[in-house]
Amino acid sequence: MTDDLPQDRTDESLIALRRILRATEQYERTLAQQAGLTPAQLRVLQIIAGKRAGSATPKALATQMGVSQATVTALLDKLEKRQKIVRVRSEADRRQMNVLLTEVGHAAVEEAPDALQQRFVKQFEMLDDWEQAMLVASLERVASMLNAEEIDASPVLAFGDISRGEAAR
Repeated sequence: MTDDLPQDRTDESLIALRRILRATEQYERTLAQQAGLTPAQLRVLQIIAGKRAGSATPKALATQMGVSQATVTALLDKLEKRQKIVRVRSEADRRQMNVLLTEVGHAAVEEAPDALQQRFVKQFEMLDDWEQAMLVASLERVASMLNAEEIDASPVLAFGDISRGEAAR
């Protein structure tokens, strides 16, 4: 019976990883069907909607999302094409662009299903500090075991390249 234990744990860990991947994939499909957005696009809209000024610069979006400005530019291009945002020159500094939500963008944020990462954040923040630290350490260890430490990633639960919208169309 002791010989079966390591294999059982290996299988259990792989099943848990698969469930996480499938939950992410299912959320992306639901979001694409209901709101016509990728998780990264929705996150951009949510960040802008949450700003006191009601606007954000591409640089601020890139910084908050942990991605390059080129990635944010690609996301904004898609959102602008779909009339969810507009870009306007700053009155204070004409070199700077501000990104604002349109009515369509506000509606998309309001109507989108509860984001998977928001559910995770709510549950994660309810954990004790030691549990949070243990979970982060475990997840970082899993990433290391998959040789994924150097992969560029943002805090958006999505598949594919978020700038090209491969996650969900």
